[in-house]
Amino acid sequence: MNNWRVAGKQRLLLVVALGLLTISVLFFLPVSNLSSVSNQEQQQKELDVTSAPEQEQQKTSTIEPIEAPLASFEPDDPVRACFVILVRNRELDGIASTIRQIEERFNKKYQYPYIFLNDDDFTQEFKDTTSLLTTADTRYGKLDNQMWGYPSFINQTLAADNRAEMAKSGVPYAESESYRHMCRFQSGFFFRHPLLDEFDYYWRLEPDVDYHCDLSYDVFKFMRNNGKKYGFNIAFREFGATVPSLWQTVMDFERDRPEVVKHWPVREDSLWRFVTDDNGESYNLCHFWTNFEIASLDLWRSNDYLKFFNYLDQTGGFFYERWGDAPVHSIAASMMLRKEEFHFFNDIGYRHTAYTHCPVEPEFRSKCSCNPDDNFDYNPGLSCYSVFKKALEES
Repeated sequence: MNNWRVAGKQRLLLVVALGLLTISVLFFLPVSNLSSVSNQEQQQKELDVTSAPEQEQQKTSTIEPIEAPLASFEPDDPVRACFVILVRNRELDGIASTIRQIEERFNKKYQYPYIFLNDDDFTQEFKDTTSLLTTADTRYGKLDNQMWGYPSFINQTLAADNRAEMAKSGVPYAESESYRHMCRFQSGFFFRHPLLDEFDYYWRLEPDVDYHCDLSYDVFKFMRNNGKKYGFNIAFREFGATVPSLWQTVMDFERDRPEVVKHWPVREDSLWRFVTDDNGESYNLCHFWTNFEIASLDLWRSNDYLKFFNYLDQTGGFFYERWGDAPVHSIAASMMLRKEEFHFFNDIGYRHTAYTHCPVEPEFRSKCSCNPDDNFDYNPGLSCYSVFKKALEES
């Protein structure tokens, strides 16, 4: 009798336990299934992205981009900017003169660093002298063979023959190899030097130039706060014999790389008419004189510009002809930027070689030491400033 009661109790406990187990399973099963379904859906979405056909991925990556909003900043926030100087040891006196003027006219108030670049090692004398000219930071870098030298695809014998032919025609710097290395470096490499990695804007300086006007504002903050990407103060006409095939190469790039060109502003919104008078049939030889240049490094670091430069570079035009960084920068910027992203620094008086920009307006006379009669802006046949103004105003 007692054994029967024990067995009955055991059976009752077993039934109760099975009941509780069933309730637990029924209660937790929906949650478990939901989690499993969610994970499966997420895994399938990731699989769909990574395993999509190549053409579908390309379609997604080349849709017309929405212009990203400007980075959030306050007007008085510091700007990551620097002076960039390509210079040799023997040009010490010339660059010392430039730095003294820049410090007196502008940088003693703002303390932007100087980046000195050279295809050779800087001497200790050069470093000591230049560092004593400013209380701002000074840094010194050497160019590697990729940045300064012949790429492997250049036929150096052909390049030498072409230089000799250009010399017979009296082309400036016709026989100079270093000038061609310089133009290629300034066109495609200066912004890639590691010393510039931390900066967003630059001001290019040259030895043996003059700055004539006091600046009471931060030009880099002006550029950033107003959405400007390219600043200049002299527009010049190139020597046609130095760039005979450049424009056709630009047109070939537009034909061959439509996926790049489609990202550029529509013609009416760009400065296209600054570089062509006949809607692209030919190059009018206008360019911004890049020995003075204040610009955004993002312009040259962009994938669009890198593809553009690489396309030009592969043709060998920097060595077989004498393509300058000024027409290359100017053509690219005129097609890649919107009109409102350019700025003419009228208030920065500047002289390079025989040509001077000197502001003629009365309000600048107390700030500038140059003679307005020397102003190059409207020099007939040489200056392209009027072409710039017209292109800026046309719709």
